[in-house]
Amino acid sequence: MMASTISAQLNLNLPSLLYTPFNTLLEVTRPTRRKSSLSSHFHINSNPKLCSNRTVLTRVCGDGGESGPIDANPQQKKIEETKGSSSSFGDSYVALFVRMLGRDNDPLDREQAIVALWQYSLGGKKCIDNIMQFQGCINLTVNLLQSESSSACEAAAGLLRSISSVNVYRDVVAESGAIEEITGLLSQPSLTPEVMEQSLCILWNLSVDEKLRVKIANPDILPLLIKSLEDEDLRVKEAAGGVLANLTLTHSNHKIMVEAGVVPKLADFLKSAVEEESKVIRKEARNALVELSKNEYYRILVIEEGLVPVPLIGIAAYRSFTPSLLSWPSLPDGSKIERTAKGPSRFGASELLLGLNIDDKNANLEEAKMNAIIGRSKQQFLARSGAIEVEDTKLPQNELSKNRKFTLLPWIDGVARLVLILELEDESAICRAAESIADASINEHLRNSFKEAGAVKNLIQLLDHNNDAIRFAAVGALERLSISNAVCQTIEAEGVMAPLIKILKNSETSEGMMEKTLNLLARILDPNRKKKSKFYDGPVNGFKKELDAARGDDDPTGLIRKVYEMPDSKKNTRQDVLAFDVVARLVDMLKHPSLELQRKVASVLEFVAISESIMDTIISANIESGLLAIFQQVELNELESDVENQQTEIHAIQVEEVGLAISAASRLLTKLLDLEQFRRAINSAHFTKLLHKILKSKIPLRYKDWVAACLVKIDSLYGPISILEFENPIDMEVTLYEKIPRLIEQIRSAFSLEAQEAAVVELNRIISEGMVDATRTVASEGGIFPLVKLIEGGSEKAVEAALSILYNLSMDSENHAAIIAAGAVPPLRRIILSERSQWKRALRLLRNLPT
Repeated sequence: MMASTISAQLNLNLPSLLYTPFNTLLEVTRPTRRKSSLSSHFHINSNPKLCSNRTVLTRVCGDGGESGPIDANPQQKKIEETKGSSSSFGDSYVALFVRMLGRDNDPLDREQAIVALWQYSLGGKKCIDNIMQFQGCINLTVNLLQSESSSACEAAAGLLRSISSVNVYRDVVAESGAIEEITGLLSQPSLTPEVMEQSLCILWNLSVDEKLRVKIANPDILPLLIKSLEDEDLRVKEAAGGVLANLTLTHSNHKIMVEAGVVPKLADFLKSAVEEESKVIRKEARNALVELSKNEYYRILVIEEGLVPVPLIGIAAYRSFTPSLLSWPSLPDGSKIERTAKGPSRFGASELLLGLNIDDKNANLEEAKMNAIIGRSKQQFLARSGAIEVEDTKLPQNELSKNRKFTLLPWIDGVARLVLILELEDESAICRAAESIADASINEHLRNSFKEAGAVKNLIQLLDHNNDAIRFAAVGALERLSISNAVCQTIEAEGVMAPLIKILKNSETSEGMMEKTLNLLARILDPNRKKKSKFYDGPVNGFKKELDAARGDDDPTGLIRKVYEMPDSKKNTRQDVLAFDVVARLVDMLKHPSLELQRKVASVLEFVAISESIMDTIISANIESGLLAIFQQVELNELESDVENQQTEIHAIQVEEVGLAISAASRLLTKLLDLEQFRRAINSAHFTKLLHKILKSKIPLRYKDWVAACLVKIDSLYGPISILEFENPIDMEVTLYEKIPRLIEQIRSAFSLEAQEAAVVELNRIISEGMVDATRTVASEGGIFPLVKLIEGGSEKAVEAALSILYNLSMDSENHAAIIAAGAVPPLRRIILSERSQWKRALRLLRNLPT
């Protein structure tokens, strides 16, 4: 019995058993309460809050359990120092306190025992090993997580936290049902912050093990972790963020975490103002989002939250940064500040402070320009002071190289940092920065931010770099930025045409770089861009003043807007595209085996062929051979044949690419037919024959529109051409292979009854005119099923037209099986029995069917 071992009243100082910060003695007394199964009781007069692990919270390692988590505090260091000198007297009481955890003991005894064991476990791994010698200790501790006493619950969670910090015991804690108990515990609305912190830290330790991450990342725990990020207690946020950061180390968890809404919550910590006390949660949030950003789709979600991926290039790379010291200030995008007629400031401040010479006191810089100035100033200061990337370089070199290839910054800092890296000498850093700019340019806001920050000018300069990887990254970034009309104008104004033409004329240019170059060139040359710019950028709701200010019209600030003030020397570079050698190079590329390049070149030539003046050059370059190469390149008969060994997906992609290339070439041919010189120079019969084959092929219907339009135009210009392949006029061929399939598709997929009605009425008109093979085309294109469906739920006019078409189809007995299989008999009988206005048509159709 315990009473025979220790007297009723005894003062003990157990340095190796219990540690309290202020050398508190453990006084064992007989409490005055009800008698239990034990003849004497031990009351530990120590404040459990004094030993709470709430002083320092460091992130557990994410190595999958190889080196174990870091879960220590300053108290543990003191214990380690005194551990060697302490006697083993306290160790002998571990068994006693473990026995006191039994469920048949008094709740207060169990509480005192768990608090004592928790304090003892803070002594380090040796103390934890002593506790783990006793089987059943973990299960009894997990059971105490259900205790109504918050002190007992906190102590139990604290003990499990200490045990789970040791690699060899992590599985034992997980198998004891601790994860399930913690899930129930975190679901309680009245849970104290102390218990919540200790519980989350258990999950933090367990999530180091990769196989346990999948178990923790479940739909029950994830919402609780995300909710904990909003807790008022900072340490609870830090623990929840640590768990989520570890869970992202397993890629299979990413989908469920993103769907649970973890990205916006974590992004908020990185976008908020920097505070000393929030360093841990900011670090864990960044770690988690960096892991998620390694997936290109989840990276877009992160960027949409206002964070920009920035490559980590090392402090040494920034030593080459030398900011230009100008005597007169300029904005990050290179716009100058005009000197006004006023005299200089008597103190010389007019050359240092932006906006000092603004005439209109109510005029302000655009917000985008202000953000660009702020971002540039901050990043240049960090670079010049050597404080840039300091925190990231504290990581181990292997972790930095493998897991932390980039970091995430708020968009103001991230945009400025990427532009700053473009000005360095490190080629690898420049290449990665240009690639990051391309990845981050996902919306108009960020594209405009890069423009205002001065990225366009730097990227254009990189097009002349001697490193192929840098040129490829630069043209890729410009191509993504050019999606914006305003940015595209800036790109052209900065003189991009000359380096683009140089890349275009280089026969050794890679296919990937050529595709991006042609994309950028097509956007610049697109004649519809100016119309789009006027439409989208026009004054709305009276904001003409703001629009004029953006364009530099009567700008009181004196800012020179480069977008609308293109120098004549740079305007003339557009004429260089019309030079014979450039056009000849483009025509030659029409014969390239890459279908993607063919499509892009055809688009560029379409924008070039806008007048009779260039037609001589185009004809001299033998553009007819280039067009024929596109129409003849792919053997359509092979595409149409069903080859068993051919992979279905690859075949579908190939057909899609063929359709895109042929559609672009047909659009170019249609445009060229407007010019008299071209019409006299081509063999129209040859083009008609090829286009007829394409029209009859199985390329997607949406790509046959321009083929059909081109055939109709040739017919109107040259008249019907007799070809051995067919004897019908062109209009009939277009109707059979383009118009009828398009109408059937409209009946099948149109959302409005009006669109369905218009399509079925037009289809009925074509068939009623008695066009040969029209009904056969409707049946072969799968038109019977949507027509039957239409007679059940269409408008009165649509039902009447559908019945008429089905009646004509029923005249051919080969269509009977398909009409019956489509379920036509029941709705026909309902129409007849209800004596609707179409009942006579329905009756005639029903009589034709073998029912």
